[in-house]
Amino acid sequence: MARQRPGWNPAILKAIRESHELTLEQVGEKLRDIGERHRFHLAANFQTVWAHENATSYPRPDYRRAYGILYRLNEAELGFRRALPGEVATVPSQRATVEAAPDPAGAIREALDSVREGAGEVDVDAFRTRVIDAWKRRNGAESGPMILLVGGYAGSGKSEFAKFLGRLTGWPILDKDSLTRPLVDQLLAALGGEANDRSSDLYREKVRPLEYRCLMEAAWDNVDCGTSVILDAPFLAEFSQEEWMQRFYNRCKAKRATVAAIWVECDSDSMKEYVEFRGAARDLWKMEHWEDYLATVDLKLRPQGPHFVVDNRLGAAIAAADQARDVLSGGVL
Repeated sequence: MARQRPGWNPAILKAIRESHELTLEQVGEKLRDIGERHRFHLAANFQTVWAHENATSYPRPDYRRAYGILYRLNEAELGFRRALPGEVATVPSQRATVEAAPDPAGAIREALDSVREGAGEVDVDAFRTRVIDAWKRRNGAESGPMILLVGGYAGSGKSEFAKFLGRLTGWPILDKDSLTRPLVDQLLAALGGEANDRSSDLYREKVRPLEYRCLMEAAWDNVDCGTSVILDAPFLAEFSQEEWMQRFYNRCKAKRATVAAIWVECDSDSMKEYVEFRGAARDLWKMEHWEDYLATVDLKLRPQGPHFVVDNRLGAAIAAADQARDVLSGGVL
């Protein structure tokens, strides 16, 4: 028997499978197909599904996401966890049967429902419309370029949400780690530090400022060409400073670019699970000293200026994004 999780009810997963008249073997095959499409690296078979349905194994994050894609249900509806406040959580008999030809725009709108107003004068409906229009036309430059800042703590789901927006809009994604990690690793070593260090004073004082300078310069290059761009980075120090936010907004205004700052909200247990699951070398200190790291995390942190909030507690927003992405790729049950 696996360790019990709040709200976990494996019998629901079995009931959903049986309502679709699928065998354990068929579900395993479909999960493997989803894994290939979305690069989840699943090795699902009938034994895996049986273990998930009989409480001997709690599905890891990629399996939970794959089940969500397969059945077009969120994790609460699948019985993996309790529902978030305001989250749709119907029982299988109350949910409409999965359609052979889902509505792509509707799936995107449902996924973007996880975005809500955070603070300041932000228009969430206008933002959703802009993203959907960009997806439809693959060109969002009619109103000038837009720069999206997607921030959040390690394991919050910010990179997955940034990629989701990138797939919809066709806008380039500038991921801080992808842009700078090879140089950062070598620079830290050259300065006498550890290549995977992301917690020392050496990193914070000597290296981190250069990382963000590279990221922002690459963003300005895109904006100067009239190209909208998505920036994927924690932005913890930057979002915490009202002065930084104001300077950034002023510079964007001068370049006639619109701005959307997005904070990806997540709970500490889910962040730990995803950090452990991805097993990145740069997260080694966090994994070995989780309680010490968690003491530095402020779950109430929000950008000090106009911003949006994506509610990814318990992975809810990313699960919805997965399902929208699968609809766009033509996946059907």
